[in-house]
Amino acid sequence: MKKRVNMTLSIEEALETIYQNVEAKSTHILAIEEALGAIVAKDYEANFDLPRFDNSAMDGYAVKVADAGEEVKVKEITYAGDVQENAFSEREVVKIMTGAPTPKGCEAIVAIEDVEPTENGIKLPLTIKQNNFIRFKGEDIKSGKIFLEAKTEITAYSMALLASQGITHIEVYRQPKVVIFSTGEELKAHYERIEPHQLYNSNAPMFAARAKELGCDVSYISTAGDTMESLQEAINNAKDADLILTSGGVSVGDKDFTKEAFKELGMKTYFSGIDIKPGRPTNFGKLGECFVINLPGNPLAAMVNFEMFVKPTIAKLTGTKSFYHALISTKMKNEHKFRAGKNTVMLGIWDGDAFEVIKGQKPGMVAPLDKADGFIVTTKKIDYLEKGQAVKMIAVKLDLKSEKKEDFFVK
Repeated sequence: MKKRVNMTLSIEEALETIYQNVEAKSTHILAIEEALGAIVAKDYEANFDLPRFDNSAMDGYAVKVADAGEEVKVKEITYAGDVQENAFSEREVVKIMTGAPTPKGCEAIVAIEDVEPTENGIKLPLTIKQNNFIRFKGEDIKSGKIFLEAKTEITAYSMALLASQGITHIEVYRQPKVVIFSTGEELKAHYERIEPHQLYNSNAPMFAARAKELGCDVSYISTAGDTMESLQEAINNAKDADLILTSGGVSVGDKDFTKEAFKELGMKTYFSGIDIKPGRPTNFGKLGECFVINLPGNPLAAMVNFEMFVKPTIAKLTGTKSFYHALISTKMKNEHKFRAGKNTVMLGIWDGDAFEVIKGQKPGMVAPLDKADGFIVTTKKIDYLEKGQAVKMIAVKLDLKSEKKEDFFVK
């Protein structure tokens, strides 16, 4: 792909630039108990079949289908963990517990509640289905087949797969190391006292927390002042990371030195602006082996561009193959009018059924950030969304819960 340097890219071009240039860097081996949330570095094949042997799915009796409706003798009892029993004859059954290996010649399992006790044994039901309640060797996982694919996330349920194969350690991609700092002498940490002309730095704690949520090893460097020397010192302290993330100092103000500071240190610039509202002054480049994203200083604009561009950058660095934005198809809860002419991101609240744009949101605001469940992106040509209109939402909060009890059955 041909790189367009120092030019404003479309949203699609900016994302494609990230997709094509960012890759995970290295792997390491972890105990499976420590690998939750990590991305698998290679395919894993099953060492053996699962189940490892034919076994019973019910407490019941191993039977011959031809004995349906007959009185039969109970030969013995087999429990889970027992060695497979020898073959049995017609007019005989083997009592068997769930998970126990089926005896040789077993054609079906009849549940305990489906038989009638007799003086000499039990009476079987009139109809017995071949292979009923038998779990066959390898029906879950076949030996030699890939059961855990590379570039997928390890979940609690992946742990079950790994443990079922006796795997104790796994090769995964290393957590991306992200360093965050913000420019601006007027910014102070939230635990410091401030003067009337100063502001608390809300961006850095937000970015650090969100990067941690996305699986990163996060460090924070104290706010760099708006001088070339202070910025370059902060950059040099951060460039051993996988990603440097800054906010502020990327517009056209006299003291906005961020782009120049990175450029003087040798950063390769992939793009220096995005055709998006809010957040146009967003830059992406690479300093040595470290990627760099400079976000706007306004909190809402910074949050929007973090979700739109930093999130897929981090996803690529983790090694996952699922780095594109997932979309939720929904509809507008109310009509919404806005100014055309720009590709616009609108934060909103989603109740599981419809999307409602948060009213009055502006680039410098903080309050809408916590309310937002996700956002929609409109094209330059439209200025109106009608009630009930179909839209696609990019989710910010995926751990969805409800305040209202609803019927979840598919009927």
